[in-house]
Amino acid sequence: MSDVKLREQICLLAQSLFDRGLTHGSTGNISARTEDGGLLVSPTGTSFGRLDPARLSRFDADGRQIEGDPPTKEMPLHTAFYETRSTAGAVVHLHSCHSVALSLLPERDEDNFLPPLTPYAVMLLGRVKLLPFFLPGDPAMGEAVRGLAGKRAAVMLANHGPVVAGKTVEAACNAIEELEATARLALMLRGVEVTALTEDQVARVVTKFNVDWEA
Repeated sequence: MSDVKLREQICLLAQSLFDRGLTHGSTGNISARTEDGGLLVSPTGTSFGRLDPARLSRFDADGRQIEGDPPTKEMPLHTAFYETRSTAGAVVHLHSCHSVALSLLPERDEDNFLPPLTPYAVMLLGRVKLLPFFLPGDPAMGEAVRGLAGKRAAVMLANHGPVVAGKTVEAACNAIEELEATARLALMLRGVEVTALTEDQVARVVTKFNVDWEA
């Protein structure tokens, strides 16, 4: 995809996320691989609802910024995914309400943050790792992602928000929306006895859709 089209797609999808309340104010950041191995990144302090394609931060294949406004302070998160997951073509980070709320509950599972309520959460996300609280912009977040050695496509930053890597911008956005929808379901059903997917059902989804689940 050309730089021009990729810039337009990033801004279009970011605005869609913003318009539907999946992130707010100037929260959230998004990046994508360019054809030449560089990156396009949302600038720091910008709103997903008002991104300007011409002002996206542009990095070359060596990681040097060559165009645009200064990038998001969460660059360590983005670069950690690209460096450890060869399939990562885009990374999205949101401050979505329900996933953040779920991260605050005491019964959370750090190794498998999302309960297996639907097959799509399993298919699109695999196991979601819950990471501890970090100050926004802390490079330690990137180190925590590197510590996963590329085995997770999605992480949840406690008290902060989800981060998802995908093969494309559209895939990453679809996956992070699924994460938020599943978190919402989990909160709606809290305290109610539910019929989640069984281990056998999860295994069948994992096998059929070649999901990296056991990592």
